[in-house]
Amino acid sequence: MNFYWVKTNKLIKIIFNKLIWDIPNSDKKIYLTFDDGPIPEVTEWVLELLKSEGIKATFFCIGDNIRKHPEVYKRILSEGHQTGNHTFNHLNGWKTKTSNYIDNFKLCETQQLKLETQNSKLFRPPYGKIKTRQSKAIRQLGYKIIMWDVLSYDFDATVSPEKCLENVISNTQQGSIIVFHDSIKSEKNLRFALPKAIKVLKEKGFVFDVIS
Repeated sequence: MNFYWVKTNKLIKIIFNKLIWDIPNSDKKIYLTFDDGPIPEVTEWVLELLKSEGIKATFFCIGDNIRKHPEVYKRILSEGHQTGNHTFNHLNGWKTKTSNYIDNFKLCETQQLKLETQNSKLFRPPYGKIKTRQSKAIRQLGYKIIMWDVLSYDFDATVSPEKCLENVISNTQQGSIIVFHDSIKSEKNLRFALPKAIKVLKEKGFVFDVIS
């Protein structure tokens, strides 16, 4: 299963219905998510933008980045955003033995719990690549596995900033889970596309919320 496309196909959502691809609602809510942080020079910029726009989002954090940048992680929490587990070392589930994958997932959980009394029980598999056994084991631990409805492709150097913006504003609909990345690799596209996407989506009447 490779889940890299801009707009997630309805059939995929039906086949892999144990995973959460979108969050249907009647209030025009959409869900901004950020993967791969916390990275001070990028995540802090995102936090400033979200604060200025009055928006809350959900950050799927790499455990080793939490370890290296605990103050940024604590800032995410203190400003009212949600966080989720993204493994400790950004592992590709397809290429990792299930027992090793779960151990790495738990390392991230441990790092989170050093900085908060209770985590959110949200998980996103790096690259969107996860084996059925891995998915089952994580869900049995009480976690929701959060995928996405709209992928910005901000991480891809071959995708222009303009195309990244278009990916988001053309495909977002009520209930969409949107993926950006607060990483160095994504920074150029992120800094261009995110402010403009927020402006357009607000103009369309969408309301931003955290995943819970």
